[in-house]
Amino acid sequence: MRIDITEIEKVLPHRPPFLLVDRIIELEPMKYAVGVKNITMNEPQFHGHFPDHPIMPGVLILEAMAQVGGFALLYPEENRGKLPYFGGMDNVKFKRPVIPGDQLIMKSEITKIRGEFGRVHCEGYVDDQLVAQGDFTFALQKTEL
Repeated sequence: MRIDITEIEKVLPHRPPFLLVDRIIELEPMKYAVGVKNITMNEPQFHGHFPDHPIMPGVLILEAMAQVGGFALLYPEENRGKLPYFGGMDNVKFKRPVIPGDQLIMKSEITKIRGEFGRVHCEGYVDDQLVAQGDFTFALQKTEL
């Protein structure tokens, strides 16, 4: 399976520069997804984090992993157009920095769903090495105009 950025934008509400998923490579809707983020030096965060030693901010790694989980949640037609909100984060750990030139492989498994709320376990890998992980609580909400 290969879901490209054009299809990702039909599911996720995020847009560049805050769309942090380049491709979905595995998907079982409402169960799990595996996504890819190619880390490049021309991304805006590297101008200040840190100019002489660029590393991807941890909060952006967490957001990217959560977006992969969000893709699995929002993929079913009945969830399209909803917004995924963080409710909390637990067991967050960073194992090593992510730098320009890395390819971040993100695995997100939905572990619990009750109505519009649930939990997702996410892990990020570079070169088959775990770089970050966490358990996120989320809420899917309809957009109100």
